[in-house]
Amino acid sequence: MKKTLSKLLALALTASLVLSGCGGNAEGGNSEANTQGGQANAEGSDKKEEASSKDEIKDLYIARLATRELETFNILYTQRAEDGENLTSLVDGLLESNPKGELVPCIAEEWGSEDGGLTWKFKVREGVKWVDVNGNEKADCNAQDFATGLEWVLNFYKNDSNNTAMPIEMIKGAKEYYEYTKTLSEDEAKALTAGEGSKFREMVGLETPDDHTVVYHCVTEKPYFDSLASYVALYPLSQGMVDELGGADAVKAMNNENMWYNGCYTMTSYIQGNEKVFTKNPMYWDTECKRFDTVTTKMVESNDVAYQLYESGEIDYVQLGESRINTIAKDPNNALYNYLVPDVPSKFSYQMQLNYNKKNEDGTPDTNWNTAIANEAFRLSWWYGLDLSNYYKRTNAIDPMSCENNFFTMRGLVYTSDGTEYTELVRQEMGLPERNGKTMVRLDADKAAQYKKQAMEELSAQGVTFPVGVDFYISASSQTALDSANVLAQTFSESLGDDYVKLNIKTFIKSTNQEVVVPHLHSFVINGWGADYGDPQNYLGQMTYGSEAAYYAQNYNYINEVEETEATKALIDTYKEFTTLVDAANAITDDMDARYKAYAKAEAYMLEHALVFPCYYQIGWCLSKVDNDTKMQPMFGSVGDKMKNWGSNVNGYTSEEKGVAEQIAAFSSEQ
Repeated sequence: MKKTLSKLLALALTASLVLSGCGGNAEGGNSEANTQGGQANAEGSDKKEEASSKDEIKDLYIARLATRELETFNILYTQRAEDGENLTSLVDGLLESNPKGELVPCIAEEWGSEDGGLTWKFKVREGVKWVDVNGNEKADCNAQDFATGLEWVLNFYKNDSNNTAMPIEMIKGAKEYYEYTKTLSEDEAKALTAGEGSKFREMVGLETPDDHTVVYHCVTEKPYFDSLASYVALYPLSQGMVDELGGADAVKAMNNENMWYNGCYTMTSYIQGNEKVFTKNPMYWDTECKRFDTVTTKMVESNDVAYQLYESGEIDYVQLGESRINTIAKDPNNALYNYLVPDVPSKFSYQMQLNYNKKNEDGTPDTNWNTAIANEAFRLSWWYGLDLSNYYKRTNAIDPMSCENNFFTMRGLVYTSDGTEYTELVRQEMGLPERNGKTMVRLDADKAAQYKKQAMEELSAQGVTFPVGVDFYISASSQTALDSANVLAQTFSESLGDDYVKLNIKTFIKSTNQEVVVPHLHSFVINGWGADYGDPQNYLGQMTYGSEAAYYAQNYNYINEVEETEATKALIDTYKEFTTLVDAANAITDDMDARYKAYAKAEAYMLEHALVFPCYYQIGWCLSKVDNDTKMQPMFGSVGDKMKNWGSNVNGYTSEEKGVAEQIAAFSSEQ
């Protein structure tokens, strides 16, 4: 078994599953660049490396918004990017990514499938240690820990259905075990383990023939299964830690001081809402990797505060919004003008997730909104009429239309055998024009006006009053969020008319989820989904009807809660048809081109009925003393924020170094 077998298999079936899809050429180009000059340049390279090392940052300082505070220290117990961006530096999984987006070894040093993706074998490296917060050894990390981790994920009472969708969809017996745990009492379920002879081992298609081998048996051929190995659903958990802490409830409540670590850092200090300190794990298995001695994360109220901290030298990286970019880029004499660089493109596709079961603040149903949003003409008037061009400037003032998003699935996720990118299939299915970089291609003023007229007639007959109030929540402490919300409100006004809809900007204090989404107060939220694994199912499966594992349907749009009435029947029927199309696509496992075509049909159906509104891609700019090109660039999984092998320079990186100086100059001259 070779560690590259999985990649070769995937390439044979799909041409590309990730950015490595153009892999051969990309690898060849980089290899040539790295070896060019050979021995003749060795001395010069050594001097350059020596000089570079002197400029490297040893103790990194970054900022994150206070609204992105983590909510759990158990990496298995989260689907939140806010948690993942912290925890994936503390706990390692089977695989990780390189800066090209390719899967590379992590705890698994080899992996592959020899039967078309029905069975997958991962070879767990020796010498991986669990340590405490101070870096003291606790135990070996071995194959059994991956069994314990999967049992946790599939145990209804331990994990509250978090991260179950992927293993249930892929691993033999996973669904049956999950349903089995639901039949038990809470105490009985929490007492279950993944040891030899356990119910888990009897039911679930996972084997550990020795301490360093994990074998997964899939329900059908899953040629993309290894892409799940960088996502938290397959992360390890030590039964030794569970026992030490005192059981499942204690694991849920664990903190940085009593958890076990096997990742590149431990979190030696945690002040909730204030500061986190990551310290290099002295027993980390990857002794050759580049790490900072410490990374300090400061929680800030807004990007404005973060910018001030960057100006004063207190942090080493800051994202830039529209106003900051304009201030810097319009003035070539600005001290930071030459340091504007592209940010790492987000691998999230951002959407307006609609709420079909909205409630008022007193808990009563918001009948006016719920009736309106169930009406297809009302939704289609938004689809064809809502011009987000000015809103894109909030993310990318220099090239705003690069942020245009007309699809639910993130572009670049998968490719057909002839190299066609998946969202191109969706575009063709919908008959959308190609992006032109000037205007949103889905806009159609005539259709928008037609559907607006139709909606007002139909909804007025159902007792809906206009303008329909649209409740949009932002952090109360963020001026940046308020500025963006005001732009969005103006967009609604100019695009759809004040007689039709009115965006009401409302606020929460700390948590969007707890204060807004859980109590069903939002008309919509703008949320991003990044792929957990390399297949469209991971996107579209989050929107299907009737499944408690469908993340968005269950936790954001609440379609499963909508009672069927005369006003909602068409909406529910549409959702059911969409779900049928998704299920049909998911059943195709022997022809990846046919699979992607079927998914494209399902996604086109969802968008043509405006069940969700694609919003934007986050392609921004920043000031950075970290080399963004050295970060892991996965199209899926949880490792994109792992602080490992990052290049750095205490003096910062320039626009000239990153090849964007001319673009900045052109933008400046246009102003």
